Amino acid sequence: MLQNNPELKSKIDQLWNKFWSGGISNPLTAIEQITYLLFMKRLDELDLKRQSDAKWTEEHYTSKFDGHWVPPEYRARREERDTDADWVKKLEDEKKYQIKKCTLRWSEFRSMQAEDMLQHVHGKVFPFLKELNGAESNFTHHMKNAVFVIPKPALLVEAVKTIDEIFAVMERDSQDNGQAFQDIQGDVYEFLLSEIATAGKNGQFRTPRHIIKLVADLAQPQLGHKIADPACGSGGFLLGAYQYVVTQLAKNEAQKNKTELKLIPDEDGFTRTSVAAALTDKAQAILSASLWGYDIDSTMVRLGLMNLMMHGIDEPNIDYKDTLSKSYNQEAEYDVIMANPPFTGSIDKGDINEDLKLATTKTELLFVENIYRLLKKGGTGAVIVPQGVLFGSGKAFKDLRKLLVDRCDLKAVITLPSGVFKPYAGVSTAILLFTKVWGPKDKIDKPATEHVWFYEMISDGYSLDDRRTKQEGYGDLQDIIAKYHARDVQKDTDRTAKCFMVPYSEIVDEKNDYDLSLSRYKEDVFEEVHYDAPSLILDHLIQAEVGDVDKAKLAIVKSGIVHELLELKEMVE
Repeated sequence: MLQNNPELKSKIDQLWNKFWSGGISNPLTAIEQITYLLFMKRLDELDLKRQSDAKWTEEHYTSKFDGHWVPPEYRARREERDTDADWVKKLEDEKKYQIKKCTLRWSEFRSMQAEDMLQHVHGKVFPFLKELNGAESNFTHHMKNAVFVIPKPALLVEAVKTIDEIFAVMERDSQDNGQAFQDIQGDVYEFLLSEIATAGKNGQFRTPRHIIKLVADLAQPQLGHKIADPACGSGGFLLGAYQYVVTQLAKNEAQKNKTELKLIPDEDGFTRTSVAAALTDKAQAILSASLWGYDIDSTMVRLGLMNLMMHGIDEPNIDYKDTLSKSYNQEAEYDVIMANPPFTGSIDKGDINEDLKLATTKTELLFVENIYRLLKKGGTGAVIVPQGVLFGSGKAFKDLRKLLVDRCDLKAVITLPSGVFKPYAGVSTAILLFTKVWGPKDKIDKPATEHVWFYEMISDGYSLDDRRTKQEGYGDLQDIIAKYHARDVQKDTDRTAKCFMVPYSEIVDEKNDYDLSLSRYKEDVFEEVHYDAPSLILDHLIQAEVGDVDKAKLAIVKSGIVHELLELKEMVE
């Protein structure tokens, strides 16, 4: 994680300070402008790499910077009254304003003089960026209202220089520590996003990358699955699913060809590769088309789109939508949903989708019900919730738990320690894993859940304070994955252990009444401790002070405290 790379953290701090002193003090505006620059840089690097890979593999690749481009204000527009001659004249005039796309690369403009660079990026590079995927693309649609607002040439020059330095540190860290460049970039994003002053309002917290990987290893999305996050933010869970699928495909291909795939576990014990170049064009197309994300913050939609595009997904399916509202009518659409929806938020009661039946405006409840609604039968939900969802006494809380236990096969409840989301929040959370068995209108023949597997995570491999320093080992991360996938074989019954099974009958009985809190079922073990007699304890204290009991009696006049201890000993005896 970024906390363990002080050089990288320092560079990002410098970048923030430069934006602040350069006149952009709104953190949300700053993060958006920084992301545009990061995107320009990464786009250039990815394009050059793909060109190099294409030469090596002898595959065809058309660079995004091949050919010419005309800024929108100079493009020929054919009016109804134009004659053919008028139209030809307009096209000839348009050619005067053609720009070689190669001049729009980061590597081309980074060495320009300050004034020239600002004019070039503002008037040419950024407009080109907004239209990168064509006029009809989802990316262009959401970039339509995006504005490049860096006001000073000096600020742009300093920002470009610092971003070059950040990428150099990331590349070196990737090579030295065997961590995927994508993961380091994800940590950079996470740190940048943590600086937004509004982070934490409406329960919007960034999910640590190792928790996203844990959820992906538990949910196990596959190629061909339609995967979604109904509150995707900057796209972390979609990237996590993408990475997981690519890694499994690479492993399968290596096994099929009987070749060795050298994947070094990262600092959290996960093996990942983001090298989608090894995939066939068909597999890449299927995977890119299978990831869907939605968010109600237009800035986060843009950040999510650019984030996925920087990781090789050319046309991400991220859209601006309120998935809890009446305007969003999808149902039984997805095979896998991985999400960390907003906590503690509320929405307008009048705009809640009528298909959501819980009588509440609490988003932490409505999102889980909505995930159930959006899943196909047999689909898997993996969602992070505040632990209050597990035991809340209100009717809506209980109704949601009944839904998860009766209409779904609730496979696991994994409680996380409260420090996992620091420094954003100290809220205690849990991961719910379930499979949709019965639809909302189905008559239930029998409850879908047979037993629920509980696991109490004590450590995620990092300190649980605001610093979140990496600790030795992986914490409970890899143990959770191994034991979850072996739960049906091992049938854990020891209620004093970290993990154990609880049968459906016990969860729904009158005493527990659908309570899903781990503490309800865990048995605490109290070790019997034997203490010495008080007089013997006092002897030990005296010996520690002056040597042994006999000498202590001779030292009474030298030590007031020993005198008092001896008097106390006599009283006890």
